Amino acid sequence: MSRELGINAKTVSKWRKRETVQDRKTGPSDPRSTVLSTNEEAMVVAFRRQTLLPLDDCLYALQPTIPHLTRSSLHRCLQRHGISRLPESEGALRIHLQNLDFRARAIHR
Repeated sequence: MSRELGINAKTVSKWRKRETVQDRKTGPSDPRSTVLSTNEEAMVVAFRRQTLLPLDDCLYALQPTIPHLTRSSLHRCLQRHGISRLPESEGALRIHLQNLDFRARAIHR
């Protein structure tokens, strides 16, 4: 089989020992930040949940407290905790649409 597929025989033997044909997950089993400490990460998560500010606003508010915080490390932290996207509430959506309408009218003047 290894000759037919052009792969190493050890690879075929590993495949045969597996109980499932599903690909295994790659990466760490417990993802964690290499930039933020556990306390800093908890502070970021609590801040985002309390304020519901957009990413850039969170970044500018937290950088004085966590100087080494970057936009990408903040985004990865929020993704790990499942809060990278703000909830779409009806009120927030209505305000967003009003702002878009205002901008569109300002451009066409």
